[in-house]
Amino acid sequence: MSERVVVDPITRIEGHLRIEAQMDGNRINQAWSSGTMVRGIEIILRGRDPRDAWAFAQRICGVCTLVHGLASVRAVENALDYPIPPNAQLIRNLMIAAQYVHDHVMHFYHLHALDWVDVVSALSADPNATSQLAQSISNYPKSSPGYFSDTRKKLKEFVDSGQLGIFSNAYWGHPAYRLSPEANLMAVSHYLEALAWQRDVARLHAIFGGRNPHPNFVVGGVPCPIDLNSDSAINSKRLSQVQSIIDSMRSFVDQVYLPDTLAIAGFYKDWSTRGEGTGNFMTYGDFPAEGMDDPGSFLIPAGIILNRDISQVHELDMHAADQIQEYVAHSWYDYRDGKQAGLHPYAGETELNYTGPKPPYAHLNVEESYSWMKAPRWKGKSMEVGPLARVLMLYATGHDQARELVDSTLRQLELPVTALFSTLGRTAARTLETKIIADMMQTWQDNLVANIRRGDTRTFNEGLWEPSSWPKEARGVGFMEAPRGALAHWIVIKDQKIDNYQAVVPSTWNAGPRDPQGQPGPYEAALQDNHVLHDPQQPIEILRTIHSFDPCIACAVHLTDPDGKEMLKVKVL
Repeated sequence: MSERVVVDPITRIEGHLRIEAQMDGNRINQAWSSGTMVRGIEIILRGRDPRDAWAFAQRICGVCTLVHGLASVRAVENALDYPIPPNAQLIRNLMIAAQYVHDHVMHFYHLHALDWVDVVSALSADPNATSQLAQSISNYPKSSPGYFSDTRKKLKEFVDSGQLGIFSNAYWGHPAYRLSPEANLMAVSHYLEALAWQRDVARLHAIFGGRNPHPNFVVGGVPCPIDLNSDSAINSKRLSQVQSIIDSMRSFVDQVYLPDTLAIAGFYKDWSTRGEGTGNFMTYGDFPAEGMDDPGSFLIPAGIILNRDISQVHELDMHAADQIQEYVAHSWYDYRDGKQAGLHPYAGETELNYTGPKPPYAHLNVEESYSWMKAPRWKGKSMEVGPLARVLMLYATGHDQARELVDSTLRQLELPVTALFSTLGRTAARTLETKIIADMMQTWQDNLVANIRRGDTRTFNEGLWEPSSWPKEARGVGFMEAPRGALAHWIVIKDQKIDNYQAVVPSTWNAGPRDPQGQPGPYEAALQDNHVLHDPQQPIEILRTIHSFDPCIACAVHLTDPDGKEMLKVKVL
């Protein structure tokens, strides 16, 4: 008998996401992804000074705090042709990279690993055997029997108290779990270790941006001056602290994150044949060596991969009206030209029109509008963005380290290259790109120190700061590769104020609904690819694939009530 499985909310993500899956027996036949809160940041920004936009746009999300601010700053710089000094570019690269490493490690251990790791099973693990297992895959110094014995004791206290605390909301004992008790104990230990680790690595944003979360930015550079003789600027002590943080990041990635990913993946190799999605991948490109106007210097190239074909990379034009468009055929928005139209973000509209049922409700009306997310498309095609897209792009364009890491991983797991196009491949790609970016942080740090030694301490360009020098009308796009995928903010400036502002974010690309042609978004397509549920009441298989994208739905949604009334007003003094 056919039934519809509803998972609402999807847990262990930031934001509100509902998944509905139409079953054909125990197999998913169709799936729908719904953002259940409205997005309105574009409305908030209308009429404001574009130099202030980053401070508002950065509040789109409490997780991706840095990337929205920087995308906004880059949009204004692009619109006004505003260059930044080399030191500012290096500092931005370091800050973005720190967001990647911090975010990916946190996602793996605290948001995604529990889909594969049975925490309660770890109580029956032998600490001595766990130590032997850990030492066989890594030289991480905290791998003694005593270390794992202490973790098991902490875990037992959680369970005996009857309150699992941070380990709540999971399907412990589910037959889909396959790790041995020892492997589970090792992973749980590293889960707790990552909690302590992340407190220290977050300090890099505070050093360069004054705080974390929501570090400071400025159009034209970065707000941190460099003066080795000042206690309030970037000096030798702070540069030494940055170096220490980079060392800590690289050590944890090399000794814990990478080995754990490979070890866990070995138990779930069948997940290399499900969860592919659309087969189309897109990157905007990021981490410039020379500046945003020189895409050839990007660490991560921009481009399009279609139909799994990594032998050909198609060009991407962020400004072309016929390339990137957003559709609202199945979204709770209206366009002046009708719900079948597609609009480039420069001409984007944000007109709310909630036509769905008021919660609680049984099922989405998937024949009409069913999500607060729009449906972005590239030349009419549904595109996946994120770590898998970036690793595929690096691999396709001949990046040596990416090719070595991918090929080595596939050999160790005894899997073909087609395994990349899967739930497992998506999770592995996130780990591999973390290794690439963590290693590159040392190069950017070395270049920054070398510039300072040569006497170059500029971090800000004042050249175009006065609005009187701006054109009457300007438009630009600020793009980057956020941890979750391709992120861009488009801005139209008229008479020195924001006339239109549109953000197309990674979770909109991946989690968006169907378009006018009925094409599913990547979440929906991935769930329709070879998913069998052991138990519809405990749909861990749905969580595994959705979490492999690292959902962050706050980027796609903001706050209203079912009647569309304002629930919160923020006064800017």
